[in-house]
Amino acid sequence: MRDLFLAQHSAMHSANVAGNKASAVERVLNGLSEEQLRVRPREDLNSIAWILWHVARAEDIFLNPVLTGRSQVFDDAWMKKLNVTRKDFGIGMKSPEVSELSRAINVDAVREYRDAVGKRTREIIGGFQPGDWEGQVQQAGVDRALAEGGFPAPVAQVFAGRPRAMVLSGLALFHPAGHFGEANTIRSAGGFGTGI
Repeated sequence: MRDLFLAQHSAMHSANVAGNKASAVERVLNGLSEEQLRVRPREDLNSIAWILWHVARAEDIFLNPVLTGRSQVFDDAWMKKLNVTRKDFGIGMKSPEVSELSRAINVDAVREYRDAVGKRTREIIGGFQPGDWEGQVQQAGVDRALAEGGFPAPVAQVFAGRPRAMVLSGLALFHPAGHFGEANTIRSAGGFGTGI
């Protein structure tokens, strides 16, 4: 299970994380300027910069305080470097908030942060034993992330008691895969090509 997870995880991160030069994120980012990463071609779409931030924050929050009881990669220094004011991962953001974060975020820093989160995840999962996939998400981990501002209380209620393997795969694999599909829509709607 560990090797399969790590293989799939490499497809969700840049080549800097696991050496996969054909990953979904490499295709999404291929040839885009900083300005294009900030574009929201339609009101119902996020920016690619927002997507990178959002999927990195979700993976960081759920893999670290929620599932393993570790500190997040994100801290005050990252917050300053990213030029963001939010500690959560953007659930429930209004369109003007998405636009503001897309405008303000340091694009180079969000790519670095995403890589740092991916490397931490690989370190954690690389040490997993078969039993580490089993069991449920514990309320204490959810409470820890909630206290750190990782998500609003209604979101917290969704995860406690869920199978660990499902949450782990969902937040580190399926969640970014869905958003990278959205990023391809953004590329197309913005007239930026396919990235292939």
